[in-house]
Amino acid sequence: MLLTLAYRTAVMFIIMLVTMRVLGKRQMGQLELNELVVAIMLSELAVSPITNPGNNRLLYGIIPVAVLLVGELLIAFLCLKSVRIRGFIVGKPSNIIKNGQILQQEMRKNRLNLTELTEKLRAQGYTDLSTIKHVILEVNGALSVLPFKAHAPATYEAHQLQGKDNGLPVLVINDGRVLDQNLTALGFDRRWLEKELKKRGAVDHTKVFLLSVDENQNIYYAPKDIP
Repeated sequence: MLLTLAYRTAVMFIIMLVTMRVLGKRQMGQLELNELVVAIMLSELAVSPITNPGNNRLLYGIIPVAVLLVGELLIAFLCLKSVRIRGFIVGKPSNIIKNGQILQQEMRKNRLNLTELTEKLRAQGYTDLSTIKHVILEVNGALSVLPFKAHAPATYEAHQLQGKDNGLPVLVINDGRVLDQNLTALGFDRRWLEKELKKRGAVDHTKVFLLSVDENQNIYYAPKDIP
């Protein structure tokens, strides 16, 4: 009995892992309506063959999962090919604020009250409604906020300045461990690293929590907390 349970658990784990991998990374982020339905059904179907000892056929769990997988892939394909089908199945974004005006009818239609709206806006760093030009409620429930130009974050382009891109920082020390492969990829060696650590008062790399270097050799250094 225990071996059967372990076997079923292992099989369903592999099947669900493959299924979610095939469905793609979107399934691990914010879900659209059809994806949410599939995710809920998959969770139920995966558990049933494991916990139901009266069901001796593992296929009773595998076949529904396969059907859902094929169905979701078919829906995704149809949504890519047809805007109408996508609008019917997934829905359409809604303008909650348009040109600075709150569209109360759209708020009622989406059952969104002012308290929820202001909470979501505060979570994105917007506290003054008068600074917001557009707010769009996306089909996955997220809010896209577009402020008026005068209140938009400053950019180098807007001020006609030349910015310098530092590139992606590369981790060199991770919790006291030196990542030699990354250090070599940057064109440095242990001698260079020891020199930089001494500049920052570190005895050795085991006392460093994090050290990263970007393409312009800017270093971010964080020592370990003293227990």
